[in-house]
Amino acid sequence: MDELVQYQYIADKGYGIITINRAMKRNAISIAMAKRFMSCIKKAEKDPIKFLFVTGAGEQIFCAGGDLNDLHGELATEEAKKSLLNMMEVLYSLTVFKVPTIALLNGGARGGGCELASACDIRIGKTGTKFGFVQTKLGIIPGWGGGVLLAKRVHTSFANQWIIEGTVYNVEDLVQKGWIHRVVNHDEWKDRDNLLNPYLSKSLAQMKILKEQYLEEIGVLGLKERMEREVSRCASLWESKEHKDAVSTFLHRS
Repeated sequence: MDELVQYQYIADKGYGIITINRAMKRNAISIAMAKRFMSCIKKAEKDPIKFLFVTGAGEQIFCAGGDLNDLHGELATEEAKKSLLNMMEVLYSLTVFKVPTIALLNGGARGGGCELASACDIRIGKTGTKFGFVQTKLGIIPGWGGGVLLAKRVHTSFANQWIIEGTVYNVEDLVQKGWIHRVVNHDEWKDRDNLLNPYLSKSLAQMKILKEQYLEEIGVLGLKERMEREVSRCASLWESKEHKDAVSTFLHRS
């Protein structure tokens, strides 16, 4: 049976790939997939890779966030927290991974998908894509610790605004905000070796040192605890009328 999250080690190039392989469900992540994602990261840790990139199957969307069949509105607060912590662990592990991590954004992202992208050090997007931290429109806040990570990636004032307003931005707008590092067209996207050349040309020793220095610069002491607090705060809103109504509306949309 095909795995919905797959890891591949490209030995001759010296990098690893984690692919969310659920295009028919907009690459939404279930609890089982979160656990599989974590196992893929652990496998990648054992390989001598210079960098790890994360991408999604298909051309429409990188990740739509959590699978609402698992993360539905009827969960109790503690149930929601337990479920959310699975992907928080994934995001934290990507953030502190031993070498640089790159989100190759094959499509747009919403909600948790933007949180996942924010866990990576570098984000490369395609022309015509859009991204939104839209959790506040569902009566909650980011639930995988990605709001905390967003404030590490962009100016804290913009991070706060984006989360509060829940705006969906064009990829080009997010270059100006510093969240997207590079935008490529569809033809460039198909030439993966050329796309990744700036990273392929570096040595493993370089990449390890560069990642270590970056983590020192952004400061990760206490980061996991802050992410856990964000998960708890999100879960505290799970049983609210606003969240239940928003999820019901989404599930029953025509």
